[in-house]
Amino acid sequence: MTATHTVRVYRSEESLPREEQLAMRIARVAADPVAVEREVAEMVANRIIDNASVAIASLNRGPIVSARAQALCHRSGEACGQSGRGAGVFGIEEKVSPEWAAWANGVAVRELDYHDTFLAAEYSHPGDNIPPILAVAQHTGASGADLIRAIATGYEIQVDLVKAISLHKHKIDHVAHLGPSAAAGIGTLLGLDEETIFQAVGQALHTTTATRQSRKGEISTWKAHAPAFAGKMAVEAVDRAMRGQTSPVPIYEGEDGVIAWLLDGPDASYEVPLPEPGEPKRAILDTYTKEHSAEYQAQAWIDLARKLHAEHPEAADPANVESVKIATSHHTHYVIGSGANDPQKYDPKASRETLDHSIMYIFTVALQDGAWHHVDSYAPERAQRPDTVELWRKVTTTEDPEWTRRYHSLDISEKAFGGSVEITLKDGTVIKDEIAVADAHPNGARPFAREQYVEKFRSLAEGLVDEAEIQRFLTAVDNLAELGAGELDQLNIQAAGGVIDLASAPKGLF
Repeated sequence: MTATHTVRVYRSEESLPREEQLAMRIARVAADPVAVEREVAEMVANRIIDNASVAIASLNRGPIVSARAQALCHRSGEACGQSGRGAGVFGIEEKVSPEWAAWANGVAVRELDYHDTFLAAEYSHPGDNIPPILAVAQHTGASGADLIRAIATGYEIQVDLVKAISLHKHKIDHVAHLGPSAAAGIGTLLGLDEETIFQAVGQALHTTTATRQSRKGEISTWKAHAPAFAGKMAVEAVDRAMRGQTSPVPIYEGEDGVIAWLLDGPDASYEVPLPEPGEPKRAILDTYTKEHSAEYQAQAWIDLARKLHAEHPEAADPANVESVKIATSHHTHYVIGSGANDPQKYDPKASRETLDHSIMYIFTVALQDGAWHHVDSYAPERAQRPDTVELWRKVTTTEDPEWTRRYHSLDISEKAFGGSVEITLKDGTVIKDEIAVADAHPNGARPFAREQYVEKFRSLAEGLVDEAEIQRFLTAVDNLAELGAGELDQLNIQAAGGVIDLASAPKGLF
């Protein structure tokens, strides 16, 4: 049964045995050779499909073009001492050094904000673990079974940290939980001993703490790069640890460490749930993916807006609307709602990354269109349409304590990411409705299963990947557990001819 591990700050003169440090507890979970349950393995395969979907859809977006060009400057075999096979980059045949594959693929997976999520004390996209773990798996010639075990570890550690330790409250970006989880997953993949994983986890955490300004104000392209950077740092941390290099100890609990100075301070205490030895790693089953390309808290609101579009088309015309008031959780109100006090969230000329973090914009467009598209819904001409701007600026959010409570509930049956909306028309009519979870959520109206993951992949790959390649990839994922050592290159995807123009990539230092 999962046990909680108490984490607090220790003064230098206090004794904290290494085996009681959180980084070592994480390492112990990673080194545990416990078998992976069938439904966990099935969900790992689903998330590999999910990641591939959004990566393919991003192949020609600026951040991916840039990251891919950087990666191609570090082709496999060119580095001193390169002894592995190299790792694939989405869309192309060339192989590169694994940390750079983790970088390029991590950016591709995150760019559209369209893959899986887990929200608790902190926020996360656990699918960000897959690019660095898969890159190392391809490079080292691992098997499908090895990869499944490793990804199960990455999800387990990230979800457990996210359940217990809030980063955003102190304006630290959520990828600080990703560095340690990816390092732990790679440790599982390679069968490393606890001490080596311990050092890698510490280094990965130490190098991936950054502020949340990347998700505030005028959100930049770094939003897509931040998780990829954490994955790249995890690969490099494992490499150093394997060479005998050590990390700051204790990394979490030290009096000058992460908790004492970046999080809740010297009096902090957390209860981190971690599997006991021999207990299956099931945390991936607590996570959920996205039907729509938008911040997760927007998923349910898009679904509700689509419903209202059909039931109350008059509410889509700003000439009829006095106000739109959304009551929701603390996070939705203060991070992507009007409570963020970001003028950019109402700016028709804001970047896609900023519009993705404006529930006011997203609800408006979904209400008017009755649909959501990963490109069209963010297009400048769509954002700047006069009737959209007029209605958009009538939308405000407020925190509702009950929706906040449900957001943080540990009971999956009542945990919610939605809220209620009240649309007041100029004739005095009031339209009220509410939604707790997105339609695609496990408790939603249309929960995602393998069929929906495949449908998402096919819809996003259409016109970018040949049908034969689509089918080849899906067959490889279906047979993931049976893929032998060195066969994980089958999880890379080649774009159709003419889709990618490598010569047009921007030039940089490398």
